Amino acid sequence: MSDIIFIRGVLVHAHHGVMAHESEVGQRFVIDLELSTELGEASRTDRLSDTVSYSAIVETATAAFADRNYRLLERAAGAVADAILANFIRISAVRITVHKPHAPIAAIFDDVGVTLTRSRHG
Repeated sequence: MSDIIFIRGVLVHAHHGVMAHESEVGQRFVIDLELSTELGEASRTDRLSDTVSYSAIVETATAAFADRNYRLLERAAGAVADAILANFIRISAVRITVHKPHAPIAAIFDDVGVTLTRSRHG
């Protein structure tokens, strides 16, 4: 059985995109995370050492997302998933959604983005 830790609505200013102005000026992105882990021990002990620090997850995710400029949102999301799995052994899988609310699309839209799911076992 796997439990879920979720963190939604993390705002990050970054320079991702195919258009020149996106890499120069940057824009706001919104990141949602769902982390599969086993929370049985933490639910009994009430010790942080038996789970993962939400703050450390956010720090890792935002650094992986904003430290490099990517052309594709898919690659930026993949970098976050890879960093979380590499740095938090207790996390067995991560589902990341990256919203790009100001994407340069010639249309009126509510939201656009990508969702990736990555796990340790494939």
